[in-house]
Amino acid sequence: MLSRVVGLLLACALCASPACAQMGSRLDEVIKNGKLRVCTPGDYKPFSFQRPDGGFEGLDIDLVHSAAKALGVEVVMVKTAWPSLMKDFIDRCDVAVGGISVTTDRQKTAFFTTAYMVNGKAPITKCENVSKYQTIADIDKPNVTVIENPGGSNERFARANFKQAKIVIFPDNVTIFDEILKGNADVMISESVETIVQAKLRPGLCAVNPDKPLQYGEMAWLLPRGDSTMKDWMDTWMHLAKASGEYDQVTGRWLR
Repeated sequence: MLSRVVGLLLACALCASPACAQMGSRLDEVIKNGKLRVCTPGDYKPFSFQRPDGGFEGLDIDLVHSAAKALGVEVVMVKTAWPSLMKDFIDRCDVAVGGISVTTDRQKTAFFTTAYMVNGKAPITKCENVSKYQTIADIDKPNVTVIENPGGSNERFARANFKQAKIVIFPDNVTIFDEILKGNADVMISESVETIVQAKLRPGLCAVNPDKPLQYGEMAWLLPRGDSTMKDWMDTWMHLAKASGEYDQVTGRWLR
């Protein structure tokens, strides 16, 4: 009995070593298979957007293709949705991208890369109403309708902060901003970067203080929980992409 216990302890100690961790890394599977399976909702400009032809484009898409090239593998895109993002990622993917906010809740079941962007939640509304929705208190009133996409950090932020305002959940994150222009909602809370992009795409909408968000936030990619080898590789790649200027070139194309 004692020998079995000693054996188990030795096995645990060996599996905690860097060599053993590397042997069990998803990174090795990706390289062996020649494919990096990437989950993304594909409805979040400028990070990830699925075109009518079925292809994907965006800031995160360009970056993950570059990372895959550095690994010597091809990207296999897997369409998901915000409510099912974590389940789809665990079941079907090696990494998930597309404007994913870093949260402690997601950290329970997955690893994050080091954040590649500091962001935050900001309102977007009709330009004529910008002065009306400067703060959470301004928005959280019974006569205000807040519209959000389901299942993501935007909805969680709204439900956590707005107790009096009416919260409407709209399923299409691509056309959701048009609902504000139509008068079906007053304001939406999203990442400050997205509010800037959508304001440029939709005349009549304005981002509200995107340089001073209502809540601090970071964006990162999801990775398999516990896989420090894969995380280390992705973090190293992102660090070098930023140091070389590649990251700035990619973000510049999508944020200008």
